Amino acid sequence: MTASTHGTERISEMFARAKAEGRAAFLPYFPIGFPTLEASLDVIETMAACGVDGFEIGIPFSDPLADGPVIQAATQQSLDNGTTVQSCLNAVRTLRERGVDQPMLMMGYINPLLSYGAEAFAAAAQAAGADGLIVPDMPIEEGAVISEICARHGLALVFFLAPTSTAERVALVAQNATGFIYVVSLTGVTGARSELPEDLTKFIARVREHAKEVPLVMGFGISRPDHVQQVSQLVDGFIVGSALVKAGREGLDAVRALTETLVGATRIEQR
Repeated sequence: MTASTHGTERISEMFARAKAEGRAAFLPYFPIGFPTLEASLDVIETMAACGVDGFEIGIPFSDPLADGPVIQAATQQSLDNGTTVQSCLNAVRTLRERGVDQPMLMMGYINPLLSYGAEAFAAAAQAAGADGLIVPDMPIEEGAVISEICARHGLALVFFLAPTSTAERVALVAQNATGFIYVVSLTGVTGARSELPEDLTKFIARVREHAKEVPLVMGFGISRPDHVQQVSQLVDGFIVGSALVKAGREGLDAVRALTETLVGATRIEQR
């Protein structure tokens, strides 16, 4: 990334670089405050040094309805540690000060953001160095106000599509997408799986009809190098969460080993 870019521009540069290298972009998820605040910063800094392309920065919430047991437990531990929305904003600023230059999208549920104040949060996120926002429990039909706020502050706002999404919703998300579209690989919550669904190709083709050149990033269930190689044939990026959170509980060496393995998988069979 160039030092002067931020927000949607920084995200676009990330995808352009990955595409030029013939691979999908790797955006790991990790929650701030787990297992401790300082440890979470060290984990993200370690992953940055391993060459990941961007980050989904988790804001802990007491009712993370899209997340499976691993991330639920991690975010609850983070809350028990006293992590707040402000802690997460401060963490992004600290990571920028430490030299992490990859795009960072803050992933949080709608209630804490509304409690903080949507306009105030967007302004603070942009000032801290965040590039976008992912709100899993805010459907596209209810996102107009947050979209306008994010646009004013140069932040991407990422919406979700699932295999159950109707043609109308796919078209609506494609028309309003900024940054990328988050395509969920399966119906259910986050968590590492042994196998990914067989019908991913049809689902992605259906989304591509409307999305055109908007990047697609796949999450939920991706945890192994063979998963990475599978989804890299279909989409422009992928997110790994639960597997890395498990590694984070074990320590930096485990995080580094898994991250290096997944980064390597993006380059094994270039498209």
